Amino acid sequence: MRGRFIKGITTGALIGAAAGMLIAPDLNRNTKKKIRKSRRMINNAAGDIFHNIKHWID
Repeated sequence: MRGRFIKGITTGALIGAAAGMLIAPDLNRNTKKKIRKSRRMINNAAGDIFHNIKHWID
């Protein structure tokens, strides 16, 4: 059950970040690069956290 909760939190954060990028007004090229870089870093960190917690639970 905890694994599903963490997965839900991670999924919600990623969906929220994607929605924010779609809503953001008139972004220039540099801002878009920064957002992509941040998204990759957050995605990697979330995946690491999820796997660590899953391993801890099991």
